[in-house]
Amino acid sequence: MVSAALLMSISVWQDSPSSGAAAPKLDNIRVALFIDASTKYRLNTATATFSSASSLKIGLRTASAVENWLTAGKDPVRFAVDDFKVKLAETTDFNTALSISKRVLALGGSAVITTISKSGKSFYVVSEGSYGTAADAKTAMDKWTKDSSIASLMGSLKASLTGPLHLEGGSYASESAARSVVQLFSAAGIDAYPALRKAGTYSVMVGAAADSAALSTLKTNASKVAGAPSLREADTSTPYLLLRDDNTISGTAKQTYPSYSYPAGGTKVWVSTDGSAGIKLQERGGRTYRGSMEVSAYNGKMAVVNELPFEQYLYSVVPSEMPSSWASEALKAQAVAARSYALYQGMGFGIAHVNDTELSQVYSGIDTEKQSTTDAVNATAGMVAMYNGKPIEALFSSNAGGQTADATEIWGNAVPYLKSVPSPDQAAQNGLMQWYRVVVPSGDVGYIRQDLLDDTGRKNAVGAKVLVTNTDGVKVRDNPVVNDTIALVDKLAKGTEVVLIDQSIESNKMSWVLGPYTSDTLQKSSGWTSAIRTLEADYGQSGRVIGMRINGSSLSTKSPVNYRTLMGGLPSTRFEIDETARLEIAGANGATSKRPEQSGTLYIAGANGKTAASSNYYVLSGDGTVRAATVEPEFRFVGYGNGHGVGLSQYGAQGLAQLGYDYVYIMQYYYNGITIEGQ
Repeated sequence: MVSAALLMSISVWQDSPSSGAAAPKLDNIRVALFIDASTKYRLNTATATFSSASSLKIGLRTASAVENWLTAGKDPVRFAVDDFKVKLAETTDFNTALSISKRVLALGGSAVITTISKSGKSFYVVSEGSYGTAADAKTAMDKWTKDSSIASLMGSLKASLTGPLHLEGGSYASESAARSVVQLFSAAGIDAYPALRKAGTYSVMVGAAADSAALSTLKTNASKVAGAPSLREADTSTPYLLLRDDNTISGTAKQTYPSYSYPAGGTKVWVSTDGSAGIKLQERGGRTYRGSMEVSAYNGKMAVVNELPFEQYLYSVVPSEMPSSWASEALKAQAVAARSYALYQGMGFGIAHVNDTELSQVYSGIDTEKQSTTDAVNATAGMVAMYNGKPIEALFSSNAGGQTADATEIWGNAVPYLKSVPSPDQAAQNGLMQWYRVVVPSGDVGYIRQDLLDDTGRKNAVGAKVLVTNTDGVKVRDNPVVNDTIALVDKLAKGTEVVLIDQSIESNKMSWVLGPYTSDTLQKSSGWTSAIRTLEADYGQSGRVIGMRINGSSLSTKSPVNYRTLMGGLPSTRFEIDETARLEIAGANGATSKRPEQSGTLYIAGANGKTAASSNYYVLSGDGTVRAATVEPEFRFVGYGNGHGVGLSQYGAQGLAQLGYDYVYIMQYYYNGITIEGQ
């Protein structure tokens, strides 16, 4: 239920007047699927494998045009940067090559198998990686060959380096003509490949040397091949596509597909299709994308950029970021937020506007598109959230936990349109059960789902309810959620009585509980150099943590949002800390002691009059509340919301839409003082 205060604050909200500024226009957006953008973002791949239900066109993108070099059909086509690689094996036994490849992949490498003909035999070459220098490739080669499994599979085979230095000769009108010349070198035991230099023009590239000495040896050997064309050092500053026969995609010796290597300079390979089925990229989870693909080298690594019409990009973003079953006005608000956010970024990734992850906004291709979200994009086409005549950074998160954050609470700097407002996020809790936090017979504390317990109608000596399990094998968990990756607190038989301490709804994107964590665990997570006895927080206006102190000393961070990294990642910074060891004890003559600041053995007198040392105990407050406490410091986090909490709350947008508000109102509610403008 939305609170009366929230309803009042919504009902008096006033629309901002239109600024009259024209919204900026972006015809096509460039989305980085793989890129090395220095410290900002890295996702690398050694290969990019494309396919389509329609024919693929492969060409070169220049500053002025796209040149179509060839049509590849519907079969998969692979691309790689022509750089330094580790050649782990060259063998006539395909099974050996396949086993080495699988082992490298299992270890996190990027193995590729290609076929090359030498002296009338087929050899299978296992190559690994994509390296900008020979030294980097040498380091990788040492790593792989030290693996006992790879070494055993290699047997007498010797690893070596290959590189981007080639000899080149001839000019041929077809691939088959170039291949006939390749066979001259192959018969002499020398590696050679067809290479496309422009549409309808092939050459032959010989060897793949990693240094000048290897290239010099190659020149001597190649000069002895009878009937071969005159050779020169290949010009790697101009575009080419060197063709290898790839077995990796099929996983068999009999079936190969084309694999094209391009130089690491300014070459931009362009892959497109005329069909509506899109282009599939195997290395990005087999997703299929609208538009075209640009493959290049950026910061020394392969870059794969999907370029497509801007509005069609949003067809995937909106359902990737918000459930397509939600109210249409919430979906429209998400569409405007996503459009505005992308426009704000500019070319944020050097050669791309955005990437396809949460660092920008999630973009998953055609397969995630839904009719309802496509309709929302189309209904708001060109509409942009503006402030002072410019697109806003329309930040959004999953759930604000009832109150959005002011920008200062997250990044430390004020943004006029990113202010804290109440947010109706409660829909995240719909249909979830209550969980009871109980004391089990062993004295430990944990959570049991409500449907697994019955009320006995009795209370214990301090007035706490006594509950009883109603089935066998009842699992007692640290937190109010099913998570079988975490060890159980206990497992109880039917008829076991437990004592109720408190209760909470199952952890969700609106509210959650994590912990308890020991001092040692928290120390490792925070990087603190000594044992943690106390953990305290300072809070901003929305109830989010803006500062923390360990043992009374500040836990500094670049910006408050980084406090989410505690314990491997908290859902949000809107949390309270339950220091289970914190206690003030009244002693004789008015003296008090504070724990855990003052340590030492704690003796507790039980109802039976006996005194004993204990690690767990329970404190009854004046209002009858029972609190679980520990002698040694432990820490629980009781929090609200999911994400940074700045700007639009997605669950809140759904809540407002269900209250009858339209997308313009929703946007202006979450982004203070903005206008919604069209192109």
